[in-house]
Amino acid sequence: MADKRKVILITDGDDYARRAVESVAADVGGRCISLSHGNPSVLSGPQLVKLIKKAAKDPVLVMFDDSGFLGEGAGEKALKYVAEHEDIEVLGAIAVASKTHMAEWSRVDFCIDRDGELTPYGVDKHGMPELEMGRINGDTVYCLDTLDVPLIIGIGDIGKMARRDHYKIGSPITKKAVEIILERSGFNAKEE
Repeated sequence: MADKRKVILITDGDDYARRAVESVAADVGGRCISLSHGNPSVLSGPQLVKLIKKAAKDPVLVMFDDSGFLGEGAGEKALKYVAEHEDIEVLGAIAVASKTHMAEWSRVDFCIDRDGELTPYGVDKHGMPELEMGRINGDTVYCLDTLDVPLIIGIGDIGKMARRDHYKIGSPITKKAVEIILERSGFNAKEE
């Protein structure tokens, strides 16, 4: 069997996220599954795994979005399928905050605020630190706690955060999260 594909899960999939994730994937020498974007996600887990396997190289950045629906929506079903697939190695996940409060949340190892600072506190969709430590509110994050994800980083709304993560400036917050996942997973060391 071939080596497992190295994947980073991203819990956002709107047009802003797509542009940001495409930009970051190019910057880190990986690939973005652009067809995984959607608000909500439109591709199933099996369809995404096929696309991941066809990607030219790793890491593969994949977006999942439930579009604010409570409970396990299409994005979370696809995320779980991809994360648990035998041909996929999840390097980490970027848990994206949304305005969903008291409904769905996930633990995070830490967050990156909109100024690019690491914080043990959760962040809101604008990238501003919140009061609770180690958790983030979002609409496609609930299932992350049930999966074997080695590193979960919380950030604000990808491609937005008062334009501090806009793709035209290189989506620096999203890029920092991806770079930390790659560094801590040992991916960069394996590539050298």
